[in-house]
Amino acid sequence: MTDILARWHAGQTFDEHFSGATEPKLAAVARSIRSRATVPDEIADRVRAAGPGWHLLVLSADWCADAVSSLPWVDALASACPNVGVRILDRDAHLDLMDTHLTNGRSRSIPIVILYDAAGVEHGWWGPRPSVLQAWVMSPEAQTMPAPERYAEQRRWYTADGGRSTLEELTALIERAAPH
Repeated sequence: MTDILARWHAGQTFDEHFSGATEPKLAAVARSIRSRATVPDEIADRVRAAGPGWHLLVLSADWCADAVSSLPWVDALASACPNVGVRILDRDAHLDLMDTHLTNGRSRSIPIVILYDAAGVEHGWWGPRPSVLQAWVMSPEAQTMPAPERYAEQRRWYTADGGRSTLEELTALIERAAPH
């Protein structure tokens, strides 16, 4: 077992990650989203067709609003697909991993979902948010908004999207890594 797989096995489950949260209100939101999060059959079928042994290692923190909005869907995907497992590591306790997966090469934005195969070989990563939302967050329009307004708009986007973009982008990542 490689070091990364040992770290994956030592990671937390979704429930463990949010059980002792520093922000109980955000943890309650994450659990609420997770209680309703389902994976469409066509997405689950695509992921199951990618073959066995996929590990999603998430770098995150329970105080992160993007993690609260995305991790329920990552966990739902792993629950729906027996060939995928997910574990969560605290970003700040694993800066060596975080610093090799920086957003735009400079930011420790989270969550970051790293895809490994059964041998612990990395096949890519996703995050910190779906690409459409990320493009908007980085736009001049969003950057000039007061933070509370920008965060409210992000929450509205996540609600309207219903996890679909996160699921589609993670599925595409797994499909690109799968042997053909």
